[in-house]
Amino acid sequence: MISSKKKKTTIMRRILFLVLAISGLLYMPPLAAQKKSAAKKPVAQPQNILLKNPESPLMLAGDWVPDDTHKIDYDKLPRVPGNFRDVNDVHEKHGVNQHNYLAFYGGKYWLMWSDGPGIEDRVGQRVKYTTSPDALNWAPAEFLTPAPAGSETPSIYGTRTNRGFRYIARGFWEREGQLYALMSLDEAADFFGPSLELRAYRLDTTTQKWIDIGVIADNTISNFAPEKIGTGDWMMSRRKFDYKKSGVEFMVGGKDKITEWKSYPVLGSADELTAEEPCWWMLPDSTLVALFRDNKGSGFLYRSFSSDNGLTWSKPVRTNFPDARSKFFGLRLKDGRYVVVSNANPKKRDPMVLSFSDDGVVFNKMYYLTGGRHIDYPHMIEHDGYLVIAFAGEKQSVEVMKVRLSDIDDIPMKSQR
Repeated sequence: MISSKKKKTTIMRRILFLVLAISGLLYMPPLAAQKKSAAKKPVAQPQNILLKNPESPLMLAGDWVPDDTHKIDYDKLPRVPGNFRDVNDVHEKHGVNQHNYLAFYGGKYWLMWSDGPGIEDRVGQRVKYTTSPDALNWAPAEFLTPAPAGSETPSIYGTRTNRGFRYIARGFWEREGQLYALMSLDEAADFFGPSLELRAYRLDTTTQKWIDIGVIADNTISNFAPEKIGTGDWMMSRRKFDYKKSGVEFMVGGKDKITEWKSYPVLGSADELTAEEPCWWMLPDSTLVALFRDNKGSGFLYRSFSSDNGLTWSKPVRTNFPDARSKFFGLRLKDGRYVVVSNANPKKRDPMVLSFSDDGVVFNKMYYLTGGRHIDYPHMIEHDGYLVIAFAGEKQSVEVMKVRLSDIDDIPMKSQR
């Protein structure tokens, strides 16, 4: 028998339940909805990865991946089919071509790069560009920037004590329907000079000429052009004159005025790894993922997360994704996947590979793009079912590959275990 005390407690609970239900403070979904909800299995979201385990080093996984990712045999990776073009070559002039950037705007492809004398990033380096209707047939290259101060000096090749100036290409930025070309300008004495500034040129669509609109950020060199984040603001990476001590930062702004930015540091990016040339993307839940080249030579990429639109970042963690201490680039595809183009071989900048991820956190496929020589400084865009990828050959040629995405999808990975 149930005691009178228990009866009284049960009655009181039922009365309270009824009052809450009537008042609307207790929501009871329909029975069908309850069954449907109960049948659903919990799905791990990228946000959970960030909040629960941002220290995880896992970035490359799959049945084909060896336990030690530094033992990947790159010659055994599946090959990517595609069309190749050598766009600009300065081998005979003993010049420099690097820092390649692509865009599709106004019905054609745009390609820009740093073009300099002798040794990379020395006095007199300028920015060149060209266009193409199909990413295969390119017009003759033209200078986008004027010759920087000091270019007329006899020491045209530049040294680390020569205080002449140099431009460094930083990418195309489509903002409010207009196309901008970004580049840094500073002394060619070291990385970087005290006059460092990020400048922009705007394309006049009537004359097809570039108009210098001046400095958009002082003491700043970006790595890639800004991209939009969840707030509608733009974001880009920032290295300063003293970045080796201060570390990498991310700049947020550019929405109301092209010159309005706030900068936020990535704590720890100057300590363990001396972070260099960062790349980032946004996950569907607006979590930001940033990757960093490790200039201390671990042979792996580092990764950091932000759950507050770039205002704060988790401490960069060394992943198991191999890297040659070289520039790389990644983006989210229109079908929701993510792709990175990089020099993954930790021993040298050869070959260049394409790696794919379904969630933007862990990559499970890696393909051989091109190699057999020194190649680096890649950038890529997706357009009309293709990846268009630009890179430098021995830092003396601008080269492009056009790859149909559907041609890659059916290529299986082969085990290297």
